Amino acid sequence: MSRASAVVRALRHRNYQLFFSGQLISLIGTWMQNVAQSWLVYKLTGSSVLLGLASFANQIPIFLLAPVGGAAADRWSRRRIVIGTQISSMILALILSGITLLGYVQVWHVVALAALLGVVNAFDIPARQAFVVQMVGQEDLANAIALNSSMFNGARIVGPAVAGVLVAAIGEGWCFFANGVSYVAVIAGLLLMRLEPRPGRPQPDSALAHIVEGFQFAWRTRPIRALLLQLGVGSLMGMPYAVLMPIFADRILHSGPRGLGFLMGASGIGALGGAIALAMRRGLHGLGHRLAYASASFGCCLILFSFSRSFWLSAALLVPVGFAFITQMASTNTLIQSMVPDRLRGRVMAVYSMMFMGMAPLGALGAGFTAARLSAPAAVRIGGMACSLSALVFGSRLSSLRAETRHLILDQQMATADPAGAEAGKML
Repeated sequence: MSRASAVVRALRHRNYQLFFSGQLISLIGTWMQNVAQSWLVYKLTGSSVLLGLASFANQIPIFLLAPVGGAAADRWSRRRIVIGTQISSMILALILSGITLLGYVQVWHVVALAALLGVVNAFDIPARQAFVVQMVGQEDLANAIALNSSMFNGARIVGPAVAGVLVAAIGEGWCFFANGVSYVAVIAGLLLMRLEPRPGRPQPDSALAHIVEGFQFAWRTRPIRALLLQLGVGSLMGMPYAVLMPIFADRILHSGPRGLGFLMGASGIGALGGAIALAMRRGLHGLGHRLAYASASFGCCLILFSFSRSFWLSAALLVPVGFAFITQMASTNTLIQSMVPDRLRGRVMAVYSMMFMGMAPLGALGAGFTAARLSAPAAVRIGGMACSLSALVFGSRLSSLRAETRHLILDQQMATADPAGAEAGKML
């Protein structure tokens, strides 16, 4: 296999081709809505607290309901769940578009619809994460996760840039409408897939016991617990910088909505680079150390960004911020999915969702209050320091986790007849 074809090897699977193409279009719309929604809340209120509240309302349902979504993903068809969540997301985007274009929109509308979208995502994210292995198999799972990150961040470059232009030219409502229409592509791709039926497995009589089983596995498995805690710190303390970006664009860098789109796009460029770098990898060798370095770099670059008062310097610093965080996020996803049995995949990925998406609203709310009491740069600086310290602790524990990690990966590779088992011993 040539180097170029190895980078996109997961695309040799027809089902993943359909998923990738439809999701790429949909994600551009999602990023357009994210930027337009942040700017709309800021335009209506001028409040950093309400910016944090809108993000909190969107993501706190993931923290509360993802375990239920993960249990559903392990009990029922993951494809049908994702189709249902995509249709629901489309309806919510079109409702927000309608009330905005008609001039009726108020902040509470945005917050309420964001909360409903969060409920949908609590079921969508675990099912979608666990669904990847059904499309590509265990052998190409790591590459598919990296390509998903590439797709997500390619859209993160295009979506905010388009949104910045559209918001300045014709308003936020058309961004919401474009997002609603974009869901048609991913729904069509999911309906066209041909999948092997998943083998039936006996389930606990109690739904609560089913959920608890996933939590117990994640907590008692030391490498997975360490990965999840490290990701949770980054999401709680580091990622709220994105929520405060309208304040940086307006009050600190004086660049308006177009500048906001450019800043978000700069972070997306870095994240896309990080995802492509991961897609070029052929195994798990050294991924634990790369994750630790990326976490430390993420925190350090946030600290530097908080001191910048130059638009172009700030944009340049957001490139490594994006590169580092996507490396941490995608590496964590790859390692966890390489260690977890498929019967528990949905529930463990629900815990992953809680750490990745669910901790972010708590961080966003805290960052909003910190920015109001101190300043937006101070809130970002504190988060960067916490991320750097957490990375040092995680890096110091890698050697003690190596043996257990190797054993878990080998177990899963033997269960799926994965020929790449020789790489497992080199993971950390």
